[in-house]
Amino acid sequence: MSSAQGDLVTEVLDYDGGRQVTAYVPRDPPRALVFAGDGQLIPQWGDFVVAQGAPATMIVGVHRLADETLRLHEYSPGFDPDRFAAHEKFFVDEVRDWTRSRFGVALPAARTAVFGVSAGGELALALGLRRPDVYGALFCASPGAGFRPPEVMPSPLPRAYLVAGTQEPFFLQNATRWADALLGAGADVVMEQRDGAHGGAFWRAELPLMVTWAFGG
Repeated sequence: MSSAQGDLVTEVLDYDGGRQVTAYVPRDPPRALVFAGDGQLIPQWGDFVVAQGAPATMIVGVHRLADETLRLHEYSPGFDPDRFAAHEKFFVDEVRDWTRSRFGVALPAARTAVFGVSAGGELALALGLRRPDVYGALFCASPGAGFRPPEVMPSPLPRAYLVAGTQEPFFLQNATRWADALLGAGADVVMEQRDGAHGGAFWRAELPLMVTWAFGG
């Protein structure tokens, strides 16, 4: 599927019986690379990101499971460690390999972020903390509470941009908890509190700001 700003490409990769991955490929050579869960939703925001003046950004999204319990088990490490670990390997290694071989795009950690919303925000936090060698920045919107800051933060830490809305107090509390913990561990952190509710339009509006903050205009 094509637009004035870029293309959306969806393929099925060999994971868990076949898992769809969608990539938004901008017309200009990508200067930023964002990996995300909830791939049915987030890559479609690529045109909006480019239109808002952010650098040319490729967004690669792994599609989520329809079963919300299994989705949470893939996205948050505390519920089913084996399922989380399998999904982590697929997300971090195999999807990056596909991105490199399919599109010829492989940017260094300084130009790569992991992004998530709601339960996907927990995934972004978990992978950002585990793999700062891959993701130099993590973008997290309205995270759930299934994954909480560890007592001892790892080092090094990626740069982090968190956002939550005043109309979603549960998720705002979660985001603030993480921002405080990351700041306390010496990370470079932005925490934004917006007038907004839990949903795609609110999250989409913040993504260009996240990309610009991390990777320049």
